[in-house]
Amino acid sequence: MDATELRNKTPDQLREELVALKKEQFNLRFQSATGQLENSARMKQARRAAARVKTILNEKAADAAQAE
Repeated sequence: MDATELRNKTPDQLREELVALKKEQFNLRFQSATGQLENSARMKQARRAAARVKTILNEKAADAAQAE
């Protein structure tokens, strides 16, 4: 999911997306530890997607604080 799609979501939707990405990261780490991971590049993609969601959440929080 790219940043433009994420910017159209509400903060609650972004938090749900972040939780889902964190669960995916956990599952990927678990698969890696047990030797069942097929696509090791997916770990990097999930980590960066979570960082992207966090960045947009922080941007939205800063915009809300500035508006007050």
